[in-house]
Amino acid sequence: MKSTRNWLFIIAIIAIVAILGYNYIYHDHRNIEKEAPTFTVEAQTLVSEFATDPTAAETKYLNNTIAVTGLVTESTSQSITLNNKIFCQLSQPTNSSISQGQTITLKGRVIGYDDLLEELKLDQCNPINN
Repeated sequence: MKSTRNWLFIIAIIAIVAILGYNYIYHDHRNIEKEAPTFTVEAQTLVSEFATDPTAAETKYLNNTIAVTGLVTESTSQSITLNNKIFCQLSQPTNSSISQGQTITLKGRVIGYDDLLEELKLDQCNPINN
């Protein structure tokens, strides 16, 4: 009788650990488009923060959703570059009328700063206004 309880207890523990592990590994992905931006900033200000102190800026912005306003210096259906320093990978290809020289606001997740190119990288970007 005692041995049966021990086995049931062990099986229950294994089941609980398996369920928790599955939920941890396969949790829902973030939907940046629906998230409110943690920071709203001008492109030039953001670039200067990363140029001055990249470590502090990464600590502040990394993996956060931000809204950044800047001048479009390059635009493709998959990405937009603001102020020659902020590369935004779009969440969905766009055929909209975003063109060079236009000022727009993009919302996206900060994924890192490239010291060599001095370029900030964002992914899952969406135009807020265009």
